[in-house]
Amino acid sequence: MVDRDGTPSLTETPVPAVGFLSGLSGRLLLLTAVFVMIAEVLIFVPSVANMRLQWLRDRLNTAAAASVVIEGLPDQELPRAVQQETLMATGAKAIILKKQDASRMVAAVEMPPSIDAEYDLSDVSTLTAVYDAFDTLIFGGDRVIRVYGPVGESSTRIELLLDERALRRAMLGYARNVFILSMIISLVTASPIFFALNRLLIRPMRRMTANIQEFAADPSNPARVLKPSGGRDEIAVAGIHLAAMQQTLQRTLKEQKNLADLGLAVSKINHDMRNILSSAQLMSDRLSDVDDPVVKRVAPKLLRSIDRAVGYTNEVLSYGRMREPEPRRRFVALRPLVQEVSEVLAIDARGDIEFVLQVEPGLQVDADSEQLFRVIHNLCRNAVEALAQDTAADRRTVLVTGLRTGSVVSIAIDDNGPGMPAKARDNLFAAFRGSVRSGGTGLGLAIARELVLAHGGTIALVEKATPGTLFRIELPDRPVPLDAFRHRA
Repeated sequence: MVDRDGTPSLTETPVPAVGFLSGLSGRLLLLTAVFVMIAEVLIFVPSVANMRLQWLRDRLNTAAAASVVIEGLPDQELPRAVQQETLMATGAKAIILKKQDASRMVAAVEMPPSIDAEYDLSDVSTLTAVYDAFDTLIFGGDRVIRVYGPVGESSTRIELLLDERALRRAMLGYARNVFILSMIISLVTASPIFFALNRLLIRPMRRMTANIQEFAADPSNPARVLKPSGGRDEIAVAGIHLAAMQQTLQRTLKEQKNLADLGLAVSKINHDMRNILSSAQLMSDRLSDVDDPVVKRVAPKLLRSIDRAVGYTNEVLSYGRMREPEPRRRFVALRPLVQEVSEVLAIDARGDIEFVLQVEPGLQVDADSEQLFRVIHNLCRNAVEALAQDTAADRRTVLVTGLRTGSVVSIAIDDNGPGMPAKARDNLFAAFRGSVRSGGTGLGLAIARELVLAHGGTIALVEKATPGTLFRIELPDRPVPLDAFRHRA
């Protein structure tokens, strides 16, 4: 099922199933775990660097403790068994003790042909420690390193030649333990956050989503309107606005249904009315043959009124399609047109309502005469009906003025009646809601506005200090094409 513009209907649009990982719940849990892991990584970087320094300092301290004992012995080579125990305790290949300018080989297994890296543990900056730690993790393992530092507060320094493999193995074990601990912390931290946010955010959002889907399936059912949760957070406020929007949409759909039913009824009435008017038109043509002065004066007006009614019946369906025919514009004398409106409304015959016309005889307006007649007729008829209900007024007047300013003609319809009610002002130009009188439809103002806008003009209710209602219409002339101007010249 598709809409009029060719797009799929809302109720027929397939809704994909939401899985755990593709839904907000799974993403929320995953993101929480990832963020905790990122925090753990930021903690791991300095901690692994500190672990490496501590591991090396422990080896130096162990070697220094053994060297202090050995330093008190005579200056002779230690027995091989003692050297082996000392080296095994420190994990070193060689231990060298330096005091001032003298160096003493405390113990050694073998002297390596080359040393790949040297590290002074007496003063290590944070960035240097981090860089050295990751250098060991990534590139280390098969290198021989030289590590040295002071022995306590003395000037004696201790040096170790170490195989980096043991250090890297210890660092990898530490990293593995930190990773496992981080995963446990991530899950423990993410789970309560997940359940809390799922209850506070995800479940209300799922409720609103399900309600939207149910409402789209049957928008005319009042039971499908969302019942707000009553909270004060953003989701609760969104639910209140959603419920209000659904209620407004239901009222609009009901009005649209009424309009559709009205359009069908108007179409049926229009079909029969057109036949009746055609018969009346044929019979009215015979009035022109009657030799009576009153008949001869009234017959042309009656014929024009019937012709106009026949034309309206032919075009009534165009409003049902929300479209008026394009204006057939030409320059029309405004004064005779307004006088005809007065005659059709029979204002002169009423006697108690005065119709005042202030339009220069030569004033012309660039407009469709029939459509402009409908606009002025609707406004003047509303004014006459308002004045007819105001029985307390001594003098009741409808004033129509016309004035040209440059290429714009301004037409004003003013009356001194009771004025427009507040409800009509709030729904001005809205069909079926902007009615001035009880039982009215408000179509007159809606049609007038549509016709004026089709001419590129404006129509507005003007505030005034005196009682009554004042509408002003402004209609611009069509721009003259350059080709037409040159041919005319």
